[in-house]
Amino acid sequence: MEFFDTSIVEQIEMKMIRPSQFAVRDKFQKMTNEDETLHISIREHGLLQPILIRPISHGFEIVAGHRRFHACRSLRWRFIPCKIREMSDKQAYEIQLTENMQRKAMDPVEEAEAFRRYVMDFGWGGVSELAKKIGKSEEYVSHRIQLLKLPDDIKNQVITSRLNVSQAMELTTLSQERQSEIIEQVINGNLTVKQIREVKSILREDGTFDHASKPCRNITKSIRLIRISKKTSLALRITLARLDNIINEVHESIEPDQRAEIINFLMAQRLKIHAMIDDTIRFKIASLKNPKTS
Repeated sequence: MEFFDTSIVEQIEMKMIRPSQFAVRDKFQKMTNEDETLHISIREHGLLQPILIRPISHGFEIVAGHRRFHACRSLRWRFIPCKIREMSDKQAYEIQLTENMQRKAMDPVEEAEAFRRYVMDFGWGGVSELAKKIGKSEEYVSHRIQLLKLPDDIKNQVITSRLNVSQAMELTTLSQERQSEIIEQVINGNLTVKQIREVKSILREDGTFDHASKPCRNITKSIRLIRISKKTSLALRITLARLDNIINEVHESIEPDQRAEIINFLMAQRLKIHAMIDDTIRFKIASLKNPKTS
């Protein structure tokens, strides 16, 4: 079916416009460099794109263009170009959400809060419907909502990008007590999802324990072991890459009848390094399966 845009573009007095009552983001943060650039652009060139508003009782409500509206208000404009369109609360929210996601204006926790409002607070649709509306997978939406299970201190680590979403998702299946035990090691060691799963496996095997017990110390040791193994494996792989570079250099710079002995020697060293990498992996697996108590 063909879509007909019934919007009207007019200059509207700014005092007649209010922020959305269904705002995707709860608050506007301090002015960023992007906001300052927008402010300067509007001051020098005017507003190139009208904001989108909808009529409500006693005025209008912003649907899209909060940043542009605040920039114009800071410039003491009396009127602002607006595209006026009739729409429901649900349609207005979907437009706001899509605009913010396209601009990548929200952190993962803000996205999670916005998704939760749509699905749970307002009851406008399920995860699958919301995913289609914003052009994301159902898994993306459901995983974001699961982040809200985390305590505030861990959510703050996600907001500040010290913890990525994949790492945080692995923590959602642990109790808050267990989360607090490993969060700093996960962040400081920059543990991968696979490594976090290894730590979770240790926690399951240890069962319940108090903070003064030996199993708790074993977990800390195991996390350190994972970090050391990771560094050891990386160092060996770097050595392997450098050795491969030397082998290529020999092939390019030494005559064939003179390089056989050198190549044989270097290939033997290469095999030793591969064996050391395998030993590192085996050591880590064995140590995690049989942690020694202190």
